[in-house]
Amino acid sequence: MWDPVECIKDLIGNPLFKDHMVYAPARAYTDSAGHHQVIDDMWTADYDVQKTLPQGATIAPIILASDKTCLSQFHGDKSAWPVYLSIGNIAKEKRRQTSARATVLIGYLPAGKLNCFTSDARSLAGYRLFHHCMSLLLQPLVAAGENGVDMVCADSFIHRVYLILAAYVADFPEQCLVACCKENRCPKCQVPADERGDPLTSQMRDPKLTKETLEKRKNGQHPTEFDDYGLRAVYTPFWANLPHTDIFLAFTPDLLHQLHKGIFKDHLVKWCLDIVGEEEMDARFKAMPDYPGLRHFKKGISMVKQWTGTEHKEMQRFFLGLLAGAVPSRVLVVARAILDFSYYAQLRVHTAESLDGLESALAVFHSNKDILQELEVREHFNIPKLHQLSHYVQSILLFGTTDGFNTELPEHLHIDFAKEAYRASNKRDHEEQMALWLQRQEAVFLRGSYLDWLLERSRLAPNNCRSHERGYDSDSDSDSEMEGPGAVPANARLTPPVVTQQHVVHILAKTPAYPRRSIQHLITAHGASMFLPAFKLFLREHMPHNNIIPSPQDHFDVFRQVVIIAPPDPRVSESPRQWRVRATPEVCPGRGRKPGSPAKFDMALMSNGVPTRTLEGVRVAQVRVIFTLPRQFGTYSRALAYIEWFTPFRDSPDPSSGLHQVSRSTRRLHRNAAVIHVDEIARPCHLIPRMGRSVDPRWTSANVYELASDFYLNTFIDLDTFCISTLN
Repeated sequence: MWDPVECIKDLIGNPLFKDHMVYAPARAYTDSAGHHQVIDDMWTADYDVQKTLPQGATIAPIILASDKTCLSQFHGDKSAWPVYLSIGNIAKEKRRQTSARATVLIGYLPAGKLNCFTSDARSLAGYRLFHHCMSLLLQPLVAAGENGVDMVCADSFIHRVYLILAAYVADFPEQCLVACCKENRCPKCQVPADERGDPLTSQMRDPKLTKETLEKRKNGQHPTEFDDYGLRAVYTPFWANLPHTDIFLAFTPDLLHQLHKGIFKDHLVKWCLDIVGEEEMDARFKAMPDYPGLRHFKKGISMVKQWTGTEHKEMQRFFLGLLAGAVPSRVLVVARAILDFSYYAQLRVHTAESLDGLESALAVFHSNKDILQELEVREHFNIPKLHQLSHYVQSILLFGTTDGFNTELPEHLHIDFAKEAYRASNKRDHEEQMALWLQRQEAVFLRGSYLDWLLERSRLAPNNCRSHERGYDSDSDSDSEMEGPGAVPANARLTPPVVTQQHVVHILAKTPAYPRRSIQHLITAHGASMFLPAFKLFLREHMPHNNIIPSPQDHFDVFRQVVIIAPPDPRVSESPRQWRVRATPEVCPGRGRKPGSPAKFDMALMSNGVPTRTLEGVRVAQVRVIFTLPRQFGTYSRALAYIEWFTPFRDSPDPSSGLHQVSRSTRRLHRNAAVIHVDEIARPCHLIPRMGRSVDPRWTSANVYELASDFYLNTFIDLDTFCISTLN
């Protein structure tokens, strides 16, 4: 067991986190008047206990996470219950990096089965044991939250830091455990047990009233609030004495268990399977067109017995278009509302517009959910995880976006802090061995971090010396340093994060994968039936002084794909976006066991080479050939692509699914084709064929783009596409 105060001292004073640390709240807005707030990290949200503390105090908002995990594999019942700690002063991107050690293990809770108790008393005994152990673990935080602790921070200043429990990351059963309530109640609000399926605005639980109710129960009284609030007889909750802590507000959204696995997989997919039928649903999954990086369920989903969170997310990427035509229109509206909510909740930067989208999606679901009762696929909607969605906006406004508090991080930390430690033990009396092994691993890590820091300082030392020779004081006058205790570093995000107007970069391989391919080969292997007339038209428009007439004898250097690197969209990621657009012909199986591969001619959005921030002005096309101009036509530095156009987006999307509809464009009974510059390809896109009531049995993932004629633009293929189709 580690002292949480000492752990926080190590975190807030770690020089490796200096550029990722903030000591005071900040606000960012999309307008100069300050009317439209941008919410990103915790310090940009509305969590502000500053006014209750002395002047000049620094807050370290504590983020706790606990999750019981199984240690043994395939056999045995060994388990561990780690408790992790981090602070909201560290940027969420750094906290999410398990290798950065910005989230630390502070102890293990007892994970025994409590067989010494009767079955009736075992559950309550588990509640009491949990709170007693957490009280011992967090006892140092009581004085540190009331009086503060002087700490040397990463900015080299000494701050008076008040340690306050702000957020608690846990799944639903553990939230109820922490809140001392039954699992048929909401751990955040006072909604009645049988009304969690209704869009109600219930009063939040009050920590003071809860403590008073539990104290009365301890003294032998029977307050009505005890049963009304669904409380358990835990008389000394661990959070009772923690200053400035509202444990019920501290529970954060759990995307993995509440959205991806809960509402989507366990409910929406099950409802739709009951309506469509397993055989038809599997056929639709099998016929889904390919897309770079997209999981293809080539055997359907009915036979899958064990799912992962990644597979849940993969299904969401095309589930709506797959349902179109197979379910009643109002069921499609329900599915669209759930997916809209899921994608809005995953955004890494929120504005008033996106938060309104969250609330609107939930309202649309509640307005149309009765269709599921009419179809007799659901009797009621008193679902705990469904009710939790009503608290998402409040949590985001308080603590920032959900990517900073997801339960996926503790799941990853289990590998380093629980499972690997257990494997290093002899499997007997493993707790002490795990603690010793982790202590040694921590010592090695700290030594390595210290050596890396020394190496970095030695590299920067010559530059620092030269700056002093020029008369600059790098310790006091540098713009990147703090101006004083409690100030926000210069690299903190104080301005609204917007997409920078940078150019999109298109990259081809150094050497072509298919050199000197004839036009006949392009026609037969790539399906470029109109290549020659399209190429002639391109030469007339872009090289009018060229006197050479293209002929079937010309040969072209052909590439497999183009890699597109675009500026980052802060709503999705801080890293540059990278996509692939493929144009590869079919590869026949080789000798022996070498498998072949189907042709991959990707769909893409075409624009004039600037980042696509909306769907306005873009058009869908299928890329058939990526090539360069032969030398006999002169020097031409830009790569080219042969594409086949689709019709422009219709004036309004489909009213039920909200998806835009397109179909293949034709000219004189032939596909409307053109040769364009590769840098006019904005990004790849994914089309889903309109399957109707039942899918055509001839359709497969490899041939559906050729056999189908009408398609939906899949706006859920990734967060980027969702943003440009939904948000301005």
